[in-house]
Amino acid sequence: MPLTQMDERTILGECQDAIGYRFEKPERLRAALTHTSGANTRAASNERLEFLGDSVLGLVTCEQLFARFPDYQEGDLTKVKSVVVSRKTCAKFSQQIDLGAFLFLGKGVQTHGELPSNMLADVFEALVAAIFQDGGYEAAKEFVLRFIGPEIDRVARDAIGSNAKSQLQTVVQREFGDAPRYTVLDEQGPEHARSFKIAAQVNDERFPAAWGRTKKEAELKAALNALAYLNGDELPHPSD
Repeated sequence: MPLTQMDERTILGECQDAIGYRFEKPERLRAALTHTSGANTRAASNERLEFLGDSVLGLVTCEQLFARFPDYQEGDLTKVKSVVVSRKTCAKFSQQIDLGAFLFLGKGVQTHGELPSNMLADVFEALVAAIFQDGGYEAAKEFVLRFIGPEIDRVARDAIGSNAKSQLQTVVQREFGDAPRYTVLDEQGPEHARSFKIAAQVNDERFPAAWGRTKKEAELKAALNALAYLNGDELPHPSD
């Protein structure tokens, strides 16, 4: 049975409640929610909006990463961005607000289970574009940051953890004109379950140490402690 105008208004109203944004022109939201299978013509679907939304999403993310991580090099920024705005992540954002429940689909695509992740990613990108068209960049940015803010924090923590030593080397070379070295201060436990206490050091300055189950793990934690110390932040790992 075809949707009535009242049905459409109800769906669009509930969707706006779910996303926390009210459209000046609800027809823009309607376009963002229209899958190719539910459109009279391909141009009336959300495909073109996906293209625009992908760019807006990327710009907001790049702007945030550039401002929040001044010590990151291009490669590190690119790695974080690729995860934050991946198709998988966009699909997850859609699921968080149950965006798939508001999609206008053709009869042949009606599903009784979970929608494909690519479809969920597409509609999220289209929604970003629709908000950008309706309220401008700041409105789109505010919406996007609700989702990518926590994601950036999570991904960046992982990236810093895995790249802590290279990050510290960049900072130390810039601030001290030298490279850090790592010193084993203590070892404990039996041979098969040894723990190591290691500190990063540059010249005569030794940064707060950290314990690890392997030398590699202890060095990474020591690098994180050193970065936190240099930034005046709380140490992420106990030094004793």
